[in-house]
Amino acid sequence: KLEGLKTIAVTTNGINLTRLLPRLKEAGLNAINISLDTLVPAKFEFIVRRKGTNLSSKATVLIRAGTLCVLYLQVNCVVMRGFNEDEVLDFVDFTKDLPLDVRFIEYMPFDGKYCCFEILLGQK
Repeated sequence: KLEGLKTIAVTTNGINLTRLLPRLKEAGLNAINISLDTLVPAKFEFIVRRKGTNLSSKATVLIRAGTLCVLYLQVNCVVMRGFNEDEVLDFVDFTKDLPLDVRFIEYMPFDGKYCCFEILLGQK
């Protein structure tokens, strides 16, 4: 560990976290931000673009991280109109008894490279 370093954190979608968590904790990890935008398996597969991704394993990761005494655990949920805004109360219910914080984040659309390219070149 480095002197003066108080927090070692990782932000993840949680897919490989179950496998990696023990080694990360051993290396000093004490904070985790997990991106979880839906509790619906089909929507989750759409977001992560991987078929067969087990959504329930993410719930297991949340609980396991808490039981491994991770100092700080946070779930980030991007709320998107027409996609998951109907799940906000489900997130609250799912996480209310877990040792973590949930942060609901407003979706901020941008046009990828085109947006950045336009900023760099300025407008005509």
